[in-house]
Amino acid sequence: MGIEEKIDIDVFKVVTRAIAEAENLELMTGHLSQLLVAALGIKGCSIFALNHESEELEILGSFGLSVGYVNKGPVLSAKSIARTVKGDPIVVADTSNSDLLQYPQEAIVEGVRAVVSLPITLHSRVIGALRLYHYDVWEVSERDLDSLMLLSEIIGLALMYTRLRHALLSVKETTNEIHTVWLEP
Repeated sequence: MGIEEKIDIDVFKVVTRAIAEAENLELMTGHLSQLLVAALGIKGCSIFALNHESEELEILGSFGLSVGYVNKGPVLSAKSIARTVKGDPIVVADTSNSDLLQYPQEAIVEGVRAVVSLPITLHSRVIGALRLYHYDVWEVSERDLDSLMLLSEIIGLALMYTRLRHALLSVKETTNEIHTVWLEP
């Protein structure tokens, strides 16, 4: 029996709609995480931004994971599936047989048996990571891995779009305030 493929056009539709309808970064990443968990039939999902100064992955949104697991400690880019921040997708098909996890004991307690870690890139620069957590051992097909890499690139564009939109709205509000307060008689 071959490896089951989970990614189809419906997953892309769900992701695109979540991105298009989001008004801010927190809503977008939370909604996107929830939709990916449902669409892929997995345990959880987290979306991280890479802080280049502290070299930590900072959580932007998550779904399906306990508060204790999400807050287990700092996720250091050099210790937590490190090749992801170099731009490589990493599949930890069975967490019980891997030395790539920064918090392996916490993953066991959480019931995470597999992790797929994908770089979120923008203009070939890693700006974050998309992590998918499964409660079963998960062999990911090459086709699904390619599709997930495309999804993570779309998420990179969406993060930038959402930040730019927020910045533009702030400038617009400030301009309106200046006009109303200082320029009207």
